[in-house]
Amino acid sequence: MGLGDVAELPTAAQLPARFCRAVASARTVDTRPEISLEEIEAPRRIAPYSFALGASVLAGDEEPVTGRLILLHDPAGHPAWQGETRIVSYVTAELEPDIGHDALFAPVGWAWLTEALHMQQAGYRAIAGTITQISSTRFGEMAGPEQTTDVEMRASWTPEADDIAPHVRAWCALLASTAGLPPPGVHSLPTR
Repeated sequence: MGLGDVAELPTAAQLPARFCRAVASARTVDTRPEISLEEIEAPRRIAPYSFALGASVLAGDEEPVTGRLILLHDPAGHPAWQGETRIVSYVTAELEPDIGHDALFAPVGWAWLTEALHMQQAGYRAIAGTITQISSTRFGEMAGPEQTTDVEMRASWTPEADDIAPHVRAWCALLASTAGLPPPGVHSLPTR
């Protein structure tokens, strides 16, 4: 962003108080060591006010899971949102082919999100989403594993309070589950 662009951004005094409270609460979330969060550029055309976090999960030497969490705010509200604020989640991961082809993966992946929201007591309404499993097979001289399976989990919901920290923590739990990380306090057994 150039110096000329700064004047186009609203000042804190020009931002809606509800949006400011939501962003401030998102910034308070601490994550487990395997999850790295950073503020990223948010889409500007979907709602008048937006904020976004990018995430990557390290499992061993790999980064198998990445994601984005976007906070949208429109003081006029949206009927489909059933409110003024909407959270949009996007998680993508490369899975082992046997897991990625499992017909139960989609409902289990969706349950990871809804259970994480309940565990964090993150009240929500108007939740919607999709889980897409993509299988690729390489042929000929293409480098890499012969077969890969990727999953894309997209979801959005309306938080029932301005404090979205519980929603960010639930999203981090979804990232961890997708990466196959054990729950906090549980350690994996060493492989033999």
